Amino acid sequence: MTATNQTGSKQSITSLWDDGLAATMGEPQLLLYRSNLLGSDLRITNFGGGNTSAKIAMTDPLSGEQVEVLWVKGSGGDLGSIKLDGFSTLYMDKLNALKARYRGLELEDEMVAYLPHCTFDLNPRAASIDTPLHAYIVRRHVDHMHPDSVIAIAACKNSEALTASIFEGELGWLPWQRPGYDLGLKLEALSQAQPELKGIILEGHGLFTWGDTAKSCYETTLAIIQRAESWLAANSKQPSFGGAAVAALPADERAAFATRLMPLLRGKISKDEYKLGHFDDSDAVLEFVCSQDLGPLAALGTSCPDHFLRTKIRPFLIDFDPAKPDFDGLVAGLDDALAAYRADYSAYHARCKRDNSPAVRDANPIIYLIPGVGMLSFAKDKATARIAGEFYVNAINVMRGANGVDTYVGLPEQEAFDIEYWLLEEAKLQRMPKPKSLAGRIALVTGGAGGIGQAVARQMLQEGACVMLTDINPEALAEAHANLVKVAGKDNVATVQANITNEADVDGILAATALRFGGVDLLVSNAGIASSAPIEETTLEIWERNQAILSTGYFLISRASFRIMKQQELGGSMVFVASKNGLVASAGASAYCTAKAAEIHLARCIALEGAPLGIRVNVVNPDAVIRGSSIWNGKWKEERAASNKIDADDVEDFYRKRSLLKLSVLPEDIAEAVYFLSSSKAGKSTGNILNVDAGNAAAFTR
Repeated sequence: MTATNQTGSKQSITSLWDDGLAATMGEPQLLLYRSNLLGSDLRITNFGGGNTSAKIAMTDPLSGEQVEVLWVKGSGGDLGSIKLDGFSTLYMDKLNALKARYRGLELEDEMVAYLPHCTFDLNPRAASIDTPLHAYIVRRHVDHMHPDSVIAIAACKNSEALTASIFEGELGWLPWQRPGYDLGLKLEALSQAQPELKGIILEGHGLFTWGDTAKSCYETTLAIIQRAESWLAANSKQPSFGGAAVAALPADERAAFATRLMPLLRGKISKDEYKLGHFDDSDAVLEFVCSQDLGPLAALGTSCPDHFLRTKIRPFLIDFDPAKPDFDGLVAGLDDALAAYRADYSAYHARCKRDNSPAVRDANPIIYLIPGVGMLSFAKDKATARIAGEFYVNAINVMRGANGVDTYVGLPEQEAFDIEYWLLEEAKLQRMPKPKSLAGRIALVTGGAGGIGQAVARQMLQEGACVMLTDINPEALAEAHANLVKVAGKDNVATVQANITNEADVDGILAATALRFGGVDLLVSNAGIASSAPIEETTLEIWERNQAILSTGYFLISRASFRIMKQQELGGSMVFVASKNGLVASAGASAYCTAKAAEIHLARCIALEGAPLGIRVNVVNPDAVIRGSSIWNGKWKEERAASNKIDADDVEDFYRKRSLLKLSVLPEDIAEAVYFLSSSKAGKSTGNILNVDAGNAAAFTR
């Protein structure tokens, strides 16, 4: 769930500037410092949004002379986490010379191709399309932010008059215009004509502020935003959005509802491209989805281009009455409702397209609003889904603020289309790297805290999947999570502590996976124990524990995963990490060997039932994975050493020499096999066994 500051937050925006720290910095470092401070507060600008710049005197590497260089946030990136290499650097004299090449508004996009010719010192960071907006404002330091409070004023029907009244001549105002070269020239003209201005509001878009120093620019930006927040808080009509139309369900019921709906919905919108989901039932979202004005405001769409590009022309409003909850009725009408949305989106494309517009893209919605429950967002990866939801919360805050003092105005349809299908944006999309082999997939790994579990999760994450790890050991699970976050970031990996022999726990694992990511596509059943004892010393407790974890546990997690995969109608893959001992009996390990044999046969049974649904089930049989494996810690290692009449320190060497290939088997080897069987590379394999044992003739499958 997402916690996002609302417009009119009671906590003031205060300066975090440290004069002592700033005194140690040069001008480029001060720009970076300012940018990171601004990007650290979502009330100032949203993730990936906004730009900062500084015009800095630098030594020309060719002439050795001092020249003026524009440092400006490059294409892509986020102000909160940007580093110095995230800024483009361009000669100001060359940027000014570009004015002679400008041939008018209809041809302004061609100016972007000239920007690389203005690069200073061979900087490889590509300049963004916003570069002229910073270059031509006649101030040394410029911030361009997207604070909800200022956009709320900018998105009012009477935006110009409100700007003049609230800021008393300190801010200028320009009517809506798509960002580009021509807007840069208009910003230049206004900043020159009115030198007393501290900034400019762009209608429906955002805020430009400036200063003579990095600190003064930063503090002016904060002061303007705080002024807007305070004014809105003092003047907004209550209740917001016309008041409540329905009451929100209790928190546990909202989560349960989202858990049921997300896999079903994900399956319906992932036929051409796998999607990942995010659920948000924060206060701001609930206030909006429960309100009287939900329908009319949702239909208007967003105003700020940054919001719109990530949330589409409008959200999908799910027909649901929390006072008379009918989940089955909702699901029954979902296909028709989604078809209507897609038809409407295609009609929007047909109405607005230009001769050279790109073809219609994925027509499925991104934002889903559910009265009484909250908001779902779906996108090609988890971070994009989460960020899309955050941007729509920004849009909610804007609508609240604008409608509280005036009338909210969304982006005109043609203008929205011209941004969404802008050829420059299309070119950016075409430059995106090819998706990884497991992009958009959701993997569930049991026994995730062990050596094999972590290796499998790491491989899945590196191939683009999101991973839910589960394990019975909370401390080891927390350590595994910390390790894997370093590999793929917080968005893509999550954990749930559970016991797979407990039916309620297993249901909780799948519920947590669905709520976090939207469903499940890949199950890696890897939880394990090991025990060794002669048959006459094998207690019922040992026998039942092996059966509970290695047979019953695998059954429970497979059954629960199968149900969700069936709901999604996207196929799926299950891989059981069994053992050589499932094929080859070992003296002194009857309980373990029998349970592993049951695992393998269970996999074959599920493969039969899953095949008509596209659900593949395969087995990886490791042998003697000693390094990094918790199973081989302590008693099991000692028992196997005793059984083979060797010293415990010689176990790995013994198994290596015993193998046909004379090689040790590592967790990473098992991970490679699991990945292969999970991926499309094994798309025509089910019911199979892949031995990863460095060669054991007795285990050859027949």
